[in-house]
Amino acid sequence: MRLKDKKAVVTGAARGIGKAISLKLAQEGADVVVADINIEGVEGVASQIEKMGRKGYPLKVDVSKRQEVEKMIISAKEKMGRIDILVNNAGINRDAMLHKMTDENWHEVIAVNLTGVFFCIREAAKVMRDQGYGRIINISSASWMGNIGQANYSAAKAGVVGLSKTAARELARKGITVNVVCPGFIDTEMTRAVPEKIRTKIIEKIPMGEVGKPEDVANMVAFLASDEARYVTGAIIDVGGGLVL
Repeated sequence: MRLKDKKAVVTGAARGIGKAISLKLAQEGADVVVADINIEGVEGVASQIEKMGRKGYPLKVDVSKRQEVEKMIISAKEKMGRIDILVNNAGINRDAMLHKMTDENWHEVIAVNLTGVFFCIREAAKVMRDQGYGRIINISSASWMGNIGQANYSAAKAGVVGLSKTAARELARKGITVNVVCPGFIDTEMTRAVPEKIRTKIIEKIPMGEVGKPEDVANMVAFLASDEARYVTGAIIDVGGGLVL
C-alpha cells in the first residue's frame, strides 16, 4: 500500500470523482476525511472506507465559506493527528453563454471552484508547513483552456492552475508538493446529464474514443499523493484520453 497510515482530506467527496478518489486513497492505506455539502453522501463513502479497514470521517463543509474550511482543517487535525494529503475536488457548474450569464452564475462558481480551493490550500498549508511534509492535489479541468458556455467555470479552473503553480513554488522547500489533475470527459452524474447529441460529438473528439472513469482520475491522484511522486510539483496532468491534444 503506497499510502499506508497517511492522513487525507478530500473535498467534494460525496459522489463521482471525489468519491472514487476517497476510496482509492483508503485502498492504498490512508485514513480519509470525506467532506462535502452532501452529508448523507459522505456518510455513505465513510462507511465504505470503514469496511475497507481504514478510518473514514464524514464532514459537512461548504468550501466557499472560510469559517467552514477552517473548522474542517482543525477537525481533521484533531481526528487524525496530522494532514498528509489534501485533494481539492469540490466544484459546481452553472453553464450559460457569456452574454446570458448572470452575476450570480459567475460569483457562485468562482466562490466554490477557485476561492474554495484557496481557502483549503491556505489552511492545510499551515499544518503541512509545521510537519515539513504534504501532498496537495487540485482538481482542475480540461476546460481551463476555455470552453463554450463555461466562462465562469473555465476562469475558475484556469485560476486553480495559476494558484497551484504559485503554491508549488512557495511550499516546495517545506516538503510540500502541489500538483493539478485536469480530468477530461469523465463518466459522472454531471456528464451523464449532457444531451446525447452533444455527448456523442465530445466522444468523437477523444483520440481514445471513450469516456473516462472516475477511477482513472483517482489512480493519478493516488500516485501524486504517494512518495513515488516526491519530485513532482507544479505539474498539470491531463486525464482525458487525449481530449486536449
